Amino acid sequence: MKSKQDLLKDSVHNAPRRTGIYLMKDEHNNVIYVGKSKNLRTRVRSYFGGKDTRPMIPFLMSRVKDMEFIVTNTEKEALILENSLIKKHKPRYNVTFKDDKNYFNIRIDLRDKFPRLQLVRRIKRDGARYFGPYSSSAAVKETLQLLQKVFPLRTCKDVEFNARQRPCIEYEIKRCLAPCCNLIGSEEYERIVKDVILFMDGHGEKLISKLKKRMIVAANKLDFEKATTLRDRISAISATLEKQQVVSKALKDQDVFGLYRSGDLVQICLVFVRKGTMLGAKRIPLFKVETDSAEVLSSLLKQYYDGGAFIPQEIIISETIEDKKVIEEWLTEKRRGKKVSVIIPKRGDRVGLLSIAVNNAENIFTTERIRKDDEEIALNKLAERLGLKKIPHRIECFDISNVGGHYAVGSMVSFSDGKPDTSGYRRFRIKTVEGADDYSMMYEILKRHYRNATDLPDLIVIDGGKGQLNVALSVLEELKISDIDVIGLAKEHHGKESSFFHKGKTQIDKEEDRIYLPMRKNPVYLSRYPSALFVLQRVRDEAHRFAVSYHRKLKEQADFRSIIDEIPGVGDLKKRAILRHFGDVEKVKKASKEELEKVPGIGKEMADRIFNHFHTV
Repeated sequence: MKSKQDLLKDSVHNAPRRTGIYLMKDEHNNVIYVGKSKNLRTRVRSYFGGKDTRPMIPFLMSRVKDMEFIVTNTEKEALILENSLIKKHKPRYNVTFKDDKNYFNIRIDLRDKFPRLQLVRRIKRDGARYFGPYSSSAAVKETLQLLQKVFPLRTCKDVEFNARQRPCIEYEIKRCLAPCCNLIGSEEYERIVKDVILFMDGHGEKLISKLKKRMIVAANKLDFEKATTLRDRISAISATLEKQQVVSKALKDQDVFGLYRSGDLVQICLVFVRKGTMLGAKRIPLFKVETDSAEVLSSLLKQYYDGGAFIPQEIIISETIEDKKVIEEWLTEKRRGKKVSVIIPKRGDRVGLLSIAVNNAENIFTTERIRKDDEEIALNKLAERLGLKKIPHRIECFDISNVGGHYAVGSMVSFSDGKPDTSGYRRFRIKTVEGADDYSMMYEILKRHYRNATDLPDLIVIDGGKGQLNVALSVLEELKISDIDVIGLAKEHHGKESSFFHKGKTQIDKEEDRIYLPMRKNPVYLSRYPSALFVLQRVRDEAHRFAVSYHRKLKEQADFRSIIDEIPGVGDLKKRAILRHFGDVEKVKKASKEELEKVPGIGKEMADRIFNHFHTV
């Protein structure tokens, strides 16, 4: 019977001379690397023949115990399959990127009779126009505010738009032209929409020229109000164009990937250029990798653009990548046939753009390393002062939120190396406790979470004092979980308010955080070690915010329910229309059938049903 090593050699020797995917597996049959090649046999033999000199290869080959091959018809199919398998298996030796968030885009659907501007995170293939991405919520909100001031399109949702019978406050402050009440025709509204598109497409100068002509025409017709509006619009657009930084004469959509490397640590910064104007930058979280920079960039392009990101005309990178042509073909297809070029610039504006991206990547790397060092010092100090068993690289914190036992919820937040890890956030709706019993609520959420948990933290923080801490300890003891540090964190008041002055100062109430530890009567204070205390405060405050937001959501949902929900056939849309029309439930109760029929979306049959519901004895 052949050994595993002999079987592996046979697998490599008999690898197909075809385009496709190869999966390397360890002794536990886990996929540890996924790759693609035009010739699978040639590629996999290079690993075993010493021709591949990448630093990671010796580590990889010492763990490979089996290989699997999947043949494809084209290189593009292999690229797509490789990307899919990397996402599925998350192999240890592949480059995988964690994107901390989706960036904002502005959407407008030109198929609507009266389109509106919307703020969205994901671009969909729905026929609408998208502009962006914007690197921060502040940037995109500032842009939207400007657009709304200059181009007064509607802001309300379709439900509100269809139900409205008189103009809202946006019309009063001249931020909307009230198409909901037919105060502007569809042709005039469409003209403003086209102006918005022209502006967002980067043709500001062309738009100004058009507006000036329309202003002159309006003035010649003695329509001075319209001429004044157009003049103000021209001034606002001109001021905005002066602020925008034009970095490329090509006036194309470009994504520029700047890479900075220090040993096996890699920082990437993505700069967005739209129509020659820099919109902002996106930071890819710092990661550690042993592969070369070309493979890093190749993996990044495939994973980033497969996630639904906007695909520009040009993608600028610093290294020549092996699969450049197939990536261009794949992206062109995703862009519905519009050509996409991956460019490694040697001269001109593109070199300047790449320099900006690389400089930003280096600056981010330096800042990140300093902050990471500071966080490491703080975590070490925290472990030292509290006598923890290990440095708390991973912390989980629990909090309870309720008002007199109503809408009671619990939250858990997770921090890794001092930073929020939102993938580990959990929220709990209290199921077994009635009344305001915080101890029992804490017991419930801890028991529900840790009875099936396999990935345990280094430190558990309970928002509360000695009582809540003891609850946590009893849960862990019941579940036979040991070797985890647990602490309670609570605020303590010092001093009292006073009505007299002492040496010219008013004595005031002061709060200080105290830390409760198991088997210790008195609390510990970390006020002399602010960096260590700040770690705990940040974790506790985030858990409190997360709990309160869930509590408010449940309360709002309950408050929104009314006696109207009891009427068969009345869903959310009809209920909103009824309440918007009458203002409150009491007026609905007193309304006649004829008055109920006037509500948009309520016909004669539904009006009869609503009327009978309130008037049947």
